[in-house]
Amino acid sequence: MGIEYDAGVTMYLEADVRDRQDEIATVFADVRAESGRTLLELVDAGPVLLVFLRHFGCSFCRQAIDDVSQIQGALTDRGVRPVFVHLGTPERAKPYFDYYGLSSVERISNPDGSFYRHPIFELGHVSLARIIFQPAVWKGWLQNAMLKHGIGLIREDASQMPGVFFLRDRAIVRSFRHRTIADRPDYLRLVA
Repeated sequence: MGIEYDAGVTMYLEADVRDRQDEIATVFADVRAESGRTLLELVDAGPVLLVFLRHFGCSFCRQAIDDVSQIQGALTDRGVRPVFVHLGTPERAKPYFDYYGLSSVERISNPDGSFYRHPIFELGHVSLARIIFQPAVWKGWLQNAMLKHGIGLIREDASQMPGVFFLRDRAIVRSFRHRTIADRPDYLRLVA
């Protein structure tokens, strides 16, 4: 069931996944953050905003990190912990999170992308040609993303699509699966 918002962006309620709590708990127990804690431990400690990034050379990936850093206080007020999943190594990721003031945020390094592809998330791949020739991507680059966040070398999988999931009580409550790499989720609406 999709919910359409003002900007033509769809957020999904995960009713069908809610019934799969045992499977979700097993998957979350197998995934460790760079701190050593499992994702299951993090979710059991409180609600989590799980943000899957693309690659660190991507302007929109950097924009997503910045967007979350800008609302970190509001997330904390709501008791929500942001957790990022990225395709780089912890060493590659650290400077980006430090730059945006998120040094202490939990991060999950997943260079092989297996967590992205898990059936509970279903984050797909798109061809680079499809990415480059989408008008929304060019509009996003020209409006702000490239000017503010730059563009860098592609060292991770550039065809991987990002996504955002609100996790609570060992369930995926809401999700946002990007249609284009330029989509900008309303993170606070996701956690409402």
